Order: sequence, then structure tokens, then C-alpha cells
Amino acid sequence: MERTSAPTVTIVIPAKNEASNLEVMLPQLPRDHEIIVVDANSSDGTAEVVRRLRPDASLIAQTRKGKGNALSCGFGAATGDVIVMFDADGSADPIEIPLFVDALVDGADFAKGTRFLPGGGSEDITPLRRAGNAGLNLTANLAFGTKFSDLCYGYNAFWRDMLPVLELPEPGASQPDLMLWGDGFEIETIINCRMAAADARIREVPSVERRRIHGESHLRTWADGTRVLRTLATERTRARDVKRRSRELAHV
Repeated sequence: MERTSAPTVTIVIPAKNEASNLEVMLPQLPRDHEIIVVDANSSDGTAEVVRRLRPDASLIAQTRKGKGNALSCGFGAATGDVIVMFDADGSADPIEIPLFVDALVDGADFAKGTRFLPGGGSEDITPLRRAGNAGLNLTANLAFGTKFSDLCYGYNAFWRDMLPVLELPEPGASQPDLMLWGDGFEIETIINCRMAAADARIREVPSVERRRIHGESHLRTWADGTRVLRTLATERTRARDVKRRSRELAHV
């Protein structure tokens, strides 16, 4: 894929029982972008809302369980030069999409949203989550030599030609009772770690996290924090193994 100054854009939206939020969000999304909604077998009419409000969108079913699998399914179906990761709950502001695209056009491989740089912010984060994020952020920066200001934020964008770097589980295996490493909420941390391990050019983009419109967050502070820690340890080991194999191959 040849990178261009006027890239086409695919917005990938994982959705599980987000019909009420999609009623608000879908009409706000740009009409000139490809939209892919990945439905996690929702029971609230999510698919019907998508078909009614955005018949131009692609509606696909995820193959296993978890946000990571939903994103992988969407990534695999994307045809745009740039892929934007976009939550269905109303926390991501569509008006910020051009900021992510501009960062990529300006030379970044991966445009990473952050709530903690000037221009960013959050209407939703609690003091406990803020403190936990700071600790996880410091751990990631020490492990990968990065300068992330916001590890645990899901509003990101990247050039589609970076997908091989991520080495995510293939979405094609339709085994709904099986969750592979990378299929769950660890996906965002995995993407950050693998981009860093691949020495990708990463640009942080200030972003304001809005409050969820309807329903309750699926985040579980302690359980998800522990999962992120496990992910950082696992991905650090993986990065070392990849570099060791690269050195061995260079001496063959």
C-alpha cells in the first residue's frame, strides 16, 4: 500500500448491546469514511439500528468473544488506507478523527490518543482509574523505552500497512467459546506494545474522553488493571524474543 497525503479512512466500531448509543453516534460519523460495525451477537437491536441509520456501513459479526477479536475482525475487513479505532459508547468524539489522520499524514505510523496532554481530558475517569493508569503507564515506559502519557486509552489510528506488525489472532477461526490471547480487553495494550517493539513512529494526539451516553461501562478497574499488567509482562518477553531471533537471523 502506498501512503498518500489524502488517505481513505476506515472507522472500526466494536459493539455489544450499544443500540442506544449508536442511535446518537452513527449520524455524527463522516459520510465519506468507510464504517465497519462489528456486532458481538447483541440482543438489543444493535444491528437494526446500524441498518436503519447507516445503510452505507458494513455490519459484520465477530467470530469469537471479546473486544480484541471484534477489532481484529474489523481490521481484517477494512479497505481504507487508515484505520481508526472507535468505541460505540459515545466516549470518542468524531470531530477528532481528522487530528489522528493528520498525525499519520505528517509521518506517524501510529497515532495514539491521550487524555493527559494539553488539549486532552476526560469527563469520565475516576481518581482511582487515573492513579492506576499512571502506574501502568510508568511500567510500560520503563519496559519499552516509550514516552506514553496515556497507556489505557482506546481511541487510536494507524496506517493499514502496519497490521502485520501487530500479529493479532486470525479472526477467521469461528470458535465462539474460545478466547485467544489478544481477543480480550488486553488488545489496546498489545497494540501499543507491539508498535513500540517494532520501533514504529508513534505520535500522541490529545483527545477528550466524553462520558458514556447510555448504559454502564464494561471496565472493571481491578480485574482489567491486573490484565494490563499481565499484558505488559507478556509483551515485554515477546519483544525480547523477537529481537533475539532477529539477531540470530542476522548472523546466519
